[in-house]
Amino acid sequence: MMPTELTLATRRSALALAQSRAFARSLEAAVPDLSLRELEVVTSGDKTQDRSLQDIGGKGLFIKELEEALLDRRADFAVHSIKDVPAEIAPALCLACIPAREDPRDALVTRSGALLAELPAGARVGTSSLRRAVALREARPDLVIEPVRGNVDTRLRKVFDGVFDAVVLALAGLKRLGLEARATEVLSPEVSLPAIGQGALGIECRTADDSVRDVLGTLADAETTICVSAERAVMAAVEGSCRTPVAAYAVRDGGALWLRALLAEPDGSRLRRAERRLSWPGNTREAERLGADLGAELKKG
Repeated sequence: MMPTELTLATRRSALALAQSRAFARSLEAAVPDLSLRELEVVTSGDKTQDRSLQDIGGKGLFIKELEEALLDRRADFAVHSIKDVPAEIAPALCLACIPAREDPRDALVTRSGALLAELPAGARVGTSSLRRAVALREARPDLVIEPVRGNVDTRLRKVFDGVFDAVVLALAGLKRLGLEARATEVLSPEVSLPAIGQGALGIECRTADDSVRDVLGTLADAETTICVSAERAVMAAVEGSCRTPVAAYAVRDGGALWLRALLAEPDGSRLRRAERRLSWPGNTREAERLGADLGAELKKG
């Protein structure tokens, strides 16, 4: 029997609430008579803002307490930014739905309005991502790349208060917060290859809850699911973490799946890139095999 009332778990940040509530509205519109409650959770990653993710245990800290809420049945499903979800999750839990993806590209926000190519030598650019730092140093080795933590508003304020000359953020986050106009420049994948799963949500629930999985599956997007599955297989193959500059970006290109990826050492050295094309996969397993093969090639190289 289809459930009529479910509780969703979400982080308490403005961005997490915006994307969770947007998903909830879409789900309620798609499933008649469904009512959703919201459980706000403060995660370990949210509690510690004065140290880098690499120092406190990685992006899994943004989902740990949400998964605990699922396992102890305080919530029926959780809404994550899928780029925060490790390659392996607890066997009792599963990703039941990957909805249609928002724009996965990175965005540059500058105080002066200068584009990346126009920033003066020595300009200070803030980013919390080793992947973005590698991309920025490759494009502009004369810039000073510095770590920055905090929510989107905090990072933007640090630019306009003069702490940084620029920051790089996910365009999807700016769009979901209605702040897209703050982007000075949208960086092409050729300049900054997007993070694995960037722009996509991952909706997690208990594996055994078939009825909940069926409800959540109503909003699953087949194309996004294929693309993100290929990207996440790259991450699993290279054993990627927040200590690893790794990126993978898959798109549908006509009748093919086009997957691009990169990997570097934690200090940004030994940067290597690879890409593959495959006839559009019939299922996620085929997409995962492509990602695993590409990841193995990068790891070996």
